[in-house]
Amino acid sequence: KKMSEQGTQARKVLLMGPSNSGKTSMRSIIFANFLARDTQSFASTVSVERGQVRFLGDLVLNLWDCGGQQEYIKSYFTTERELIFSNVSVLIFVLDIMSKTVDEDLEDYKQCVRHLGQYSPQGKLFCLIHKMDLLPKDERKKIFLGVSTQLKTVSLPFKPTCYQTSIWEETLYKAWSSIIYSLIPNADLIRSHLKEFMNITEAEEVVLFEKATFLDISHTTNPRSKEIYSDIHRFEKISNIIKLFKLSCIKAGTGLKTMRVHNSEFDAFLEEFTTNTYIMVVTSTLDVYPAATQLNIENAKPHFEKLLGKH
Repeated sequence: KKMSEQGTQARKVLLMGPSNSGKTSMRSIIFANFLARDTQSFASTVSVERGQVRFLGDLVLNLWDCGGQQEYIKSYFTTERELIFSNVSVLIFVLDIMSKTVDEDLEDYKQCVRHLGQYSPQGKLFCLIHKMDLLPKDERKKIFLGVSTQLKTVSLPFKPTCYQTSIWEETLYKAWSSIIYSLIPNADLIRSHLKEFMNITEAEEVVLFEKATFLDISHTTNPRSKEIYSDIHRFEKISNIIKLFKLSCIKAGTGLKTMRVHNSEFDAFLEEFTTNTYIMVVTSTLDVYPAATQLNIENAKPHFEKLLGKH
């Protein structure tokens, strides 16, 4: 079934930023199952590459990857501005932290904000400060804070969400999970039902992953476990690890259906859940029988299948 860009189930996502800032590489890693090392030979994007990504079944992302060469950028802000900036749900601006044209990049960003405000004032704005792995570790936090503060200052009335990213780290999954979460209309409802499922199953933590990308689209943690599971980056780390494992399975001619990680402290079950998701349920091995957890996952599938279809 063909969907129009103005359809209630379609979301227009603009991916913008200077040439060679890494836009196409990150898009290919998240949505096209590329490994980071496979993106190194990518040529610069010519003009605008438009593609549709089906996400959670009925939610369709119309992804516009806009080439960053100056001749294209000039046309985005003049002859093509209405076409580019109309009906935008999310604008993602990628800044190369190693850029030698910082002033020019910032001016382009200001123009994007201005045109977004004119044509899509309800759109959301995300800034990915990219290639952070090239900076010394002890300088990253300070530099990120400085750049993100500057971006927020020139973004009014928008309040951009800023992330530091790298294709070589799990930071990319954190940023894109948040972007996708902002596009899911019933995200809060999904999270509340996930919390109820966690309580029923007496789990310590439950995470819902989108099947194709393995982005974390929702998670909930039992309050009693928050001190135990203290790594705030654990969700994107798991996304990255499982996505790489899944790609290895595909290369070996098989698929990932279910996985269990067990030790003396916990049981972690990763299973195909609905048509478009995997679920990870973490339990204390002392309190919950594994068979009961697997039965609860199986019984919850029809309910979440229906819930995740409501976009």
